[in-house]
Amino acid sequence: MAKKKKKGTEEPIEGVENLLTRTERYIEENQKSLTIIVAAIVVVVLGYLGYRNLYVAPMEEEARSEIYMAERYFQRDSFHLALYGDGNYPGFIDIIEEYSVTKTANLARYYAGISFLRMGEFDESIEYLTRFSSRDQLVSPVALGAIGDAYVELGDLENAASFYEKAARRRTNQFTSPLYWKKAGQVYEELERYNRALEAYENIKDNFPDSTEGEEAEKYIARVRLKMDS
Repeated sequence: MAKKKKKGTEEPIEGVENLLTRTERYIEENQKSLTIIVAAIVVVVLGYLGYRNLYVAPMEEEARSEIYMAERYFQRDSFHLALYGDGNYPGFIDIIEEYSVTKTANLARYYAGISFLRMGEFDESIEYLTRFSSRDQLVSPVALGAIGDAYVELGDLENAASFYEKAARRRTNQFTSPLYWKKAGQVYEELERYNRALEAYENIKDNFPDSTEGEEAEKYIARVRLKMDS
């Protein structure tokens, strides 16, 4: 008696063979196009590595050496010299323009923004600080908070409160977060948005009780509740 063929043995194998055949045929028919694509990817990768290693890296090293004196002027509160240089050494503006693709130029934007803020040039401060980017635990929220300070000076309290909240949330820590929650609360009080002010102060009380602001949070909360009841 002839044995029955087992189902599911030969047919799947035949399907795999057909699939391999189709794949091989596709590769053969499109070999030229695939070669061009692979070559293009290699060119892009090598181009990027060359750009980073042969162009950006030397520029980064040069920028780091050039920014030294501007940083010294900044530390001495000589903000005009820090921004524009002294004729012998470049200032932050020069660094930003000449080495724009470098990390040093990005740092110079932060310094420039703070310098303009200290000089009372608030629109310029906002311009440079908004172009600065960082993931640093302290510098990143300080930059956002400085934008909030500039908006306060310009009388734009809505934007000020928004940036203070962004600063408080950006990198949660015991130093900058309660400070900017307090500033946000104060601005909300000025705007007579007492519910938002209360939320800000309660955030300090609940999450940062050991901070300087946390020690006075109850006082802020009581003041806002008094305003809400009046």
